Amino acid sequence: MATYLAFLRAINLGPTRKFPKDDLRGAIEAAGFEGVETHTASGNVRFDTRMRSRARIEEALERQFRADRGFDVPTVAFSAAEFADLADRAQQIHEAHPGVARHYVYLLKDELGASAKNAVEATSTDEGRMLVAGRAAHALLAPGYQAGKVDPLGAANLLGVATSRNVDVVTTLARKWC
Repeated sequence: MATYLAFLRAINLGPTRKFPKDDLRGAIEAAGFEGVETHTASGNVRFDTRMRSRARIEEALERQFRADRGFDVPTVAFSAAEFADLADRAQQIHEAHPGVARHYVYLLKDELGASAKNAVEATSTDEGRMLVAGRAAHALLAPGYQAGKVDPLGAANLLGVATSRNVDVVTTLARKWC
């Protein structure tokens, strides 16, 4: 059995995209995964599986979520080892940029090609910097960025399927589950 972490995009936002933690755990177990745990209600899950293909795992989860909820739930999965490496890199990036007001990590379904990576990093402004590392894009927001703005650097639409977490959540989940 291998341990995987999955991150669900756009659940528990508004009245029509509800997916309570107990229902989420049940759906994942119904898809054949074991040892399911959740962290907060924002779509962070850990589970064990005999599957080794990340694409097959994501497809199985997305198919189950659609059947259970009636809406699409884009899902980004990482093996525990991949996520531990991603979290270590996120912490290194965070420490290398003192004075950052907020550090969001966009977890990417697929690694960006060179031109997409360059386009994302080119969205950097005085409000902050975008940095791409593997299947993560880091929004390093400077003091004074517009608080509450969902995508202050305008990079999200260049990332493909992605979901964001702050760097503290990423490192906490790596410590807890990896």
